[in-house]
Amino acid sequence: MSRVEQPSRRTLLAAAVAAAATAGGAIPATARAATAADSGGGRGTGPGRATPRRPVDYHAWTTFGDWRHGTARGARPVAGARPGVVIGAPAGTTDYTDPHTGTTASWEYATWTSPVHRLAVPSTEVIASWNAHTPSGTWVQVELKGTYSDGTDTPWYVMGRWTAGDGDQDIRRTSVDDQSDGRSSIWTDTFSIDDASTGLRLASYRLRLTLHRRPGTRTTPTVWRLGAMGSDIPDRFTVPASTPRHAGELRVPRHSQEIHKGQYPEYDNGGEAWCSPTSSQMIVEYWGGRLTEEQLAWVDPSYADPQVCHAARYTYDYQYEGCGNWPFNAAYAATFKGLQGVVTRLGSLTDLETLIAAGIPAITSQSFLEEELTGSGYGTSGHLMTVIGFTADGDVIANDPASDDNDAVRRVYKRREWENIWLRTKRYNAGGKVVSGTGGVCYLYFPAHPSPRQRKALAAVGVR
Repeated sequence: MSRVEQPSRRTLLAAAVAAAATAGGAIPATARAATAADSGGGRGTGPGRATPRRPVDYHAWTTFGDWRHGTARGARPVAGARPGVVIGAPAGTTDYTDPHTGTTASWEYATWTSPVHRLAVPSTEVIASWNAHTPSGTWVQVELKGTYSDGTDTPWYVMGRWTAGDGDQDIRRTSVDDQSDGRSSIWTDTFSIDDASTGLRLASYRLRLTLHRRPGTRTTPTVWRLGAMGSDIPDRFTVPASTPRHAGELRVPRHSQEIHKGQYPEYDNGGEAWCSPTSSQMIVEYWGGRLTEEQLAWVDPSYADPQVCHAARYTYDYQYEGCGNWPFNAAYAATFKGLQGVVTRLGSLTDLETLIAAGIPAITSQSFLEEELTGSGYGTSGHLMTVIGFTADGDVIANDPASDDNDAVRRVYKRREWENIWLRTKRYNAGGKVVSGTGGVCYLYFPAHPSPRQRKALAAVGVR
């Protein structure tokens, strides 16, 4: 996040979608927020009344039964405390030329393809996310193929090529640009209908995993969670106000991205742009995730909070040239023992209150002018911060990494202002131009084995 109103690369990509859809008045799908505020947060409104449909469908494959019901070529499910899918007998060998190193290498591979998931919400966009263990010399590719509402199919789209490492035995984590069939496109980490005004939607999808390893080895990646969030949200400049329901604050560690300004500029120009990994690291540490001295040995010992530098390096997307790839952040969090992460959309501050009450903080994405968020001291075209609680008056307590130092990270923002900048899908930038809002996007990191209360709260916001 920059202290000035500068367009992020994600915003520029979204603008390209908007330009293609101008005739129909559509705003890019990356701008669409999932908000159930219009429908009571997706909850029933009283006896005898139907429960309004949530405008978001998050679905995941996580259980041994889930993995058994997919179609495998060389992959096999594994049981245990955390069921997953691994390479069994490889289906074959393939060559991959890494576009970021120029190196061509051979890899053994196996595939697992999910059953068709019919979206409860025919969607204008879909974001996949996954949790995996990728030892050195292994990596995974996630693809999506969908069926449109008119019965025709998309191609197989690459949603990400991911590994936890970046050593000589690993590929470079990357999104894949220039994927489109003229009706939908992939923008970094997001599947988007090109022109939503036509009424075209994605009705269903399958996800395909390809697991890779160095030939002749027995090492294998393990994928524990594979899922995607689909949504279809009408464009709007404002959202209905919600009523405060919960007061309380979680004790989440505080980290400032600003103290890392200029450090390791090879990762998106240094700390000034590290709002996403800094927020991720805060919640990882809240759940007890710690890095070893060996893992941090590469960081200049004069730098404070070296774990933030580590998070930036290991969330970096070499194609996007930034640390803000949403699924890559969730996958990073899940590399810590006992954690899982998803990317979804929430519908209201009521959803956030439900999570906070169960002890689950959340990372939210928002964009705003300085005057739209009292006390922020900056404007941004896209910024991540961590919601850790609510005051007695319902105002939002956030760990905002765009702070001068760690002590200044805890902020209290006015509820109505914060709610609107997070959930809206249209806004005016500093030049008075209509641009996209960041729209309710949320990272959720939580235990691999949630407590009953945590499971209930997650289910209430559509995550299982």
